Amino acid sequence: MTLWPIDKIPRRQQLAVVALVAVIVGALVAPQVYGQTSDDDGTVAVIEVNGIIHSGTSQFVEDELREARHNDSIEAVVLDVDSGGGSPGSSERMYTAVERTAQEMPVIAAVDSIGASGAYYTMLTADDIYVAPTAQVGSVGVAGPAPMPSGPNEGNSAPDKGTFHPDDDRAQTETIQEVFLESVMENRGDELELDREEVAHARTYTGVEAVENGYADEIGTVDDAIYEVADRAGLDSFEISTHRPDGESMPPLFQATTDGDVVVTAAETELSPYQPLLVTQELWYDLFGTQFETHAGAERSGTGSDGHEPSNSSADHTGGEAP
Repeated sequence: MTLWPIDKIPRRQQLAVVALVAVIVGALVAPQVYGQTSDDDGTVAVIEVNGIIHSGTSQFVEDELREARHNDSIEAVVLDVDSGGGSPGSSERMYTAVERTAQEMPVIAAVDSIGASGAYYTMLTADDIYVAPTAQVGSVGVAGPAPMPSGPNEGNSAPDKGTFHPDDDRAQTETIQEVFLESVMENRGDELELDREEVAHARTYTGVEAVENGYADEIGTVDDAIYEVADRAGLDSFEISTHRPDGESMPPLFQATTDGDVVVTAAETELSPYQPLLVTQELWYDLFGTQFETHAGAERSGTGSDGHEPSNSSADHTGGEAP
């Protein structure tokens, strides 16, 4: 084979040879470089928590957080919260799942609109809580549906005269309230500018107020939270994977009667008729234009003239003054 000196090869052919060599070298090196980049990058999972919280909500969030922990490509999680609350049991399950996930990767909860009551409970174990300036946050409270009447002999001790008593519902509501309150103090106590009694009043706060009083950590949107968790996870470039429920909705849980009373019902739902619901006082008022009796911890208000609780009270709620 004859080898021609490079200076004897026409310039156009020289350029063609150089281009060919560059293509060959690029083809050999590119897979290694691409693999290096893929190893360094990862995914931020954005998991939506919206609407009334029920068992379907908690199952979805638990499944998605479990997948995030087991998927090597997911390096961080953002909870995109838009909920005024719901079932205490379901909220507690999500609270635990968030806590477990935050032990393995950065997790930030973000609220652009509302994150109150059970939804706020869910966020407590995230690393940080981001809120939009006008978002509604807080309402460390519990609302329970009125007990279903068991006939004229309700409250009698005979075994065939009903097994449920209003005191049972009240005790359950107050127990859940205490657990909720303890969780807030445990997870936010170092940041809170409010004492325990003030927290128990179950007020909601704007995003600006929430950052000032320690209910939240930063003013920011979901997008801000995404970039922050990516930075904490050490991701220079990353994918965003959004996970939302399949759209299954819950039947109505609230009904307003023609005389203005509010009835909480579990009819045609998977909830027990006595299952307490976490809702905000403001959300209740917005929905029905009515107020309901409130109490903080074991203290109850709205008593009748005889010093006893009104017998026609339609719901118990741990909260502050209605708007």
